[in-house]
This record gives sequence, structure tokens and C-alpha cells, in this order.
Amino acid sequence: MGKAAAEDFSNKLRKTLQDHTFVNVVFASAPSQNEFLANLLLQPIEWEKVNAFHMDEYIGLERNSPQSFGRFLKERLFDKVNCREVHYLDGNATDLEKECERYAELLKKYPTDIVCLGIGENTHLAFNDPHVADFKDTKVVKIVDLDEQNRIQQVNDGAFETLEKVPTHALTLTIPALFRSTYALAIAPGDKKAQAIYHTVHSEVQEHYPSTILRTHSNSVLYVDTLSAAEL
Repeated sequence: MGKAAAEDFSNKLRKTLQDHTFVNVVFASAPSQNEFLANLLLQPIEWEKVNAFHMDEYIGLERNSPQSFGRFLKERLFDKVNCREVHYLDGNATDLEKECERYAELLKKYPTDIVCLGIGENTHLAFNDPHVADFKDTKVVKIVDLDEQNRIQQVNDGAFETLEKVPTHALTLTIPALFRSTYALAIAPGDKKAQAIYHTVHSEVQEHYPSTILRTHSNSVLYVDTLSAAEL
């Protein structure tokens, strides 16, 4: 699955470079992306032509915390390739609203060509949990509170020892910001994602199941393994 997604990403990037000087990519940060990111390193990608972003970040974590999503991507990808530019969300900014505005301006300057998504156990995309997901959101980046199922997932993923240690708020790209991309690659392996994948494919497109919006994107691909596809 990771290899297939990485090969498709590489092909879409090359196709984009036929008409563009560089490619703007938004990456997800989660254990579900590990195989995909590892396989990206094996692809013949012109990283010097990639402007890289990440899609969400906890608020209030210590800088360089191992749970930081920016650090996750830095260690697994950005430190190992030579991107044209890498832009990080700062969950410790003094003024978080201004940080949302700063990142939104960057995303407007560099419109997303490819977004690489995970899907949460509650079908969230980035940190757009069902209670805050807005398919018509007017914001590009916003502050959100995290629902309990999302926070429990972070414990299940091994990122935090206990629920109490999981931050309650985060910065996230909104649903419309994610889906302005030309291509959307959603990568969601593992048995804990089986119910979410069922809803993604079969439930009515609605904010209660944010990942259902994938079905409305003209160039979206869903990558699953036998475990996450178990309920299809």
C-alpha cells in the first residue's frame, strides 16, 4: 500500500512539473503514513522543486516534543530530502490567530497541488473532527478543540501514554483548504481504521463523517490495506 501510494505520488508530481516550475504539497503526520513516507524516499522525486507544508499541529506542546507533527515529518522526510521550501505550523505562537493567518497566506501564495491525507478513527481529516468539520468553512487555517475519540486515537497510536497527556486543542487546515488541491491521496491502513473506511465509502457525504468529502473530489484516491478494508 505504501509503495503504491508513493509511486502514484511520484507520478502526479512529475505530471504537475510538466506545467509548473515547482509543486506545492501538504503532508499528513501520523503512524498511518509511515510506509508511504518510507517509500517516498525510494522514488525518483525532484525534491528541490517541492514546497512542503504540514496540515495540523498541537497547541502548547513543548518545542521539539516527539509528539509534534512538524517534528514527525522533519525526522521521517524533510531531513532526508532537499525540498525547495518547508513551512511549519507553530503551535506555540504567541498569537495563534495571527499564526493561522500567516500560514493561510503561505497557502494562498503556494496553492496546493497534492495533499497527502490520513483518515482518523472518527473519520477526521487533519484535525477536522466531526464536531468542528465545516465543508463550507471560510477559513483556511483555524484553531480547534479535539474530541475525545480523536485524543484516544493518539494514545492508541502510541504517541501519548495517557489521555490526560494529549493536548485538547490544535491548529488545522480546514476541509476546503485541504480540498483545493489538484490531487488528494488518502492513506489509511490498519484494523483501527476499518469502521472509518466503511463510512468513508458508504455513508452519506456529511460533516458527521468528514472523510466522506473525499468522494466529491475529482482526483482523489483512497489507499487501504486488507485490515482497514475489512468492513467494505
